[in-house]
Amino acid sequence: MTVNECTYRRVLLKLSGEALMGKESHGISREVLEYLTGEIKGLSRLGVQLGLVIGAGNIFRGVAGAADGMDRAAADQMGMLATVINALALHDALERQGIAARVLSAIPMPTVCEAFSRQKALHHLNKGRVVIFGAGTGNPYFTTDTAALLRALEINADLVCKATRVDGVYDKDPLAHPEAVRFDSLTHPEVLARRLKVMDAAAISLALDNAMPIMVFNMMTPGNMQKAVTGDQIGTLIKGA
Repeated sequence: MTVNECTYRRVLLKLSGEALMGKESHGISREVLEYLTGEIKGLSRLGVQLGLVIGAGNIFRGVAGAADGMDRAAADQMGMLATVINALALHDALERQGIAARVLSAIPMPTVCEAFSRQKALHHLNKGRVVIFGAGTGNPYFTTDTAALLRALEINADLVCKATRVDGVYDKDPLAHPEAVRFDSLTHPEVLARRLKVMDAAAISLALDNAMPIMVFNMMTPGNMQKAVTGDQIGTLIKGA
């Protein structure tokens, strides 16, 4: 299969920080990194242009810090820095597997990685490099979900892939409620009206306003990433009405 046979040729993949923990209680699992690089390598072979946004829940969550009494802006800034740690870890794992990658940070830190600009991101993508976006939006009070939609729009992505621990969007948490019902498809307004916890409302609203489809699937099922870009029905597809 080639990129010409893919339904989506430029994709933004959103990963949670918690996903990087694997079976650990915190930090970054080498096993998960190796698995992710293998899946990403499959996309690279297809010629798919890939951007990534990673959360920081495995290291520090700004919302949790604020709930513990920290100033929200300071806590969010700590969370944004933590996303850069995750981005650097994934960058190293990809480069060691021969996959060209770049980290672009919304918070300038020139001795560590490149500062984000739309022009740089598009340049690297067109050169076939995986682009990892760090530091969220660079501003407090915005989640990495919102950062993922923002970056997807800036790079003119065809699809946002939200990789999770479950195989789609349910009417309630399937890990806590075995009777939960999975949706094969939803519209952006339905997600907002039902208050489904797919992404935060700001992210879904951005997707709605710009007709950006979102596919939610289980990242730990081998081959799911390739199935997503080829248009196979996996997980839940969220799109316009």
